[in-house]
Amino acid sequence: MNDPLKEKSQRRKIIAGVIVVVLMLPLIGMMISENVNWSIADFVIAAILLSIVGLGVDIIFSKLKTRRARMLGLMIVFVLFALVWGELAVGLFGTPWAGN
Repeated sequence: MNDPLKEKSQRRKIIAGVIVVVLMLPLIGMMISENVNWSIADFVIAAILLSIVGLGVDIIFSKLKTRRARMLGLMIVFVLFALVWGELAVGLFGTPWAGN
C-alpha cells in the first residue's frame, strides 16, 4: 500500500526540481547569448510564479481523484500561468505590470 505522505513528499521534490531546471534555462542562456538578459528581479518573479504553479499542481494531485478532474485542473492552472506570464513578459492586456 502506498504511503500518502511519502507520495506527497516525492511529488513536491519533483515539482521543486522542475522549477530549478526551468530557472536554470535563462541562466544558461545568459552565459551563451547576449540576447538573454535577466535581472535578479526577473528570476525572483519567475520563481514566485513557478512556485505558485507548482503549488497548484500539488493541490490538484492531492485533492482531485479522477483523471478528468485532474486534467481540467491542470489545464486551468497552465492557462492562467500562460496569461500571467504573457502579461508580465510583453503586456498582453496593458496592465501596470505589463512588460516591454
